[in-house]
Amino acid sequence: MEENPEISTAKEAADHELILAFGRLQGAANRLEYILGRAVEQECGISHLMFEVLLILGRAGEPGLSMGAISREQVLTTGGVTRLVDRMEAAGLVERTEDPGDRRGRLVRLTPLGEETVVRASNLHLENIKRHFLEPLPDSHRERFMEDLRILSHAARDVLPRLR
Repeated sequence: MEENPEISTAKEAADHELILAFGRLQGAANRLEYILGRAVEQECGISHLMFEVLLILGRAGEPGLSMGAISREQVLTTGGVTRLVDRMEAAGLVERTEDPGDRRGRLVRLTPLGEETVVRASNLHLENIKRHFLEPLPDSHRERFMEDLRILSHAARDVLPRLR
């Protein structure tokens, strides 16, 4: 890698190896999200964002999560989560229940259809992850690559301010 990070022309900027590497990372992530999200939508009838919320609720288990907790997990506004949960509830994927720890609060949890949908979508998603995310890499690089992604993700998370 270059020692001198100073860039003095547009061409140098466009050709800088770190800028190119980060652009490739973003491009790969965007393309993979599109490919994998589209497959879940076509095969299971749910958006990638709905799938992510179903996974969050599956991870949380009973009794469910508040709208605020879902919005923090997905980095969405509470209004955005409310509209999304409204659509998911209308589709029979989730239900709102009383919060046993707060009489005024409501929790969101999976319905049996939501559980069935997230399992079906996850099996499809897993096969597509293997096919499009791992298979292009040499076998000897896969484990290290996944560990490096974990490190990058946690480092970026730790720089961000905590959402309240």
